[in-house]
Amino acid sequence: MGLRRIIVGLLGCALALVAFGFVLFANSVMRDPEVQNVQADGIVVLTGGQTRISEAARLLEDKRGERLLISGVNQKIGRPSLLKISGLDEKTFNCCVDLGYAALNTIGNADETRRWAEALGYDRLIVVTASYHMPRSLAELARAMPNIELVPHPVAPDVLRRKVWWLDSTATRLLASEYIKFLPAAVRLAIARGMAPWQATSLTASSTIPRKS
Repeated sequence: MGLRRIIVGLLGCALALVAFGFVLFANSVMRDPEVQNVQADGIVVLTGGQTRISEAARLLEDKRGERLLISGVNQKIGRPSLLKISGLDEKTFNCCVDLGYAALNTIGNADETRRWAEALGYDRLIVVTASYHMPRSLAELARAMPNIELVPHPVAPDVLRRKVWWLDSTATRLLASEYIKFLPAAVRLAIARGMAPWQATSLTASSTIPRKS
């Protein structure tokens, strides 16, 4: 009985922590974003809604970054459709917008963005995605690009514009679903950051081992 009580108690504490974390997560993504006017090398928008693309295009027009990557574009959507969605003029779109068709999920977005940023030598990126998707996006991007500064620029979808989210079943389900996806992304990032010093030490040690002539 004693062991069973301990296990039940531990499970109860774990569930309470998860529930508390969800409330913190939901309140965080529902908060009005701070008005920023920061500059970056480039802008990346993770697809999933037209408002994300148009907002990223606005940042490009404002010269907040020199190029824009639209990551995770559906294979069936061509440049003309994206040009219309973006609201950009054709000259700006053709010169400064790159389309990424490889990513199928947020991890893919991170890999696609990393390759794009490395190819262009970028050190600072503005990240545009839905507010509820931003924590997971930043976790995956930070894991893929630990040396690149990420500036979040969240976009609030219509379903989350109602502030009392717990009274809206649609908003609550969306937030809960995203929170469940965010947790493993946060764990992966924590593991990657925890391994980084050890990996750096291993690389330094291996570089000092004299080679046989």
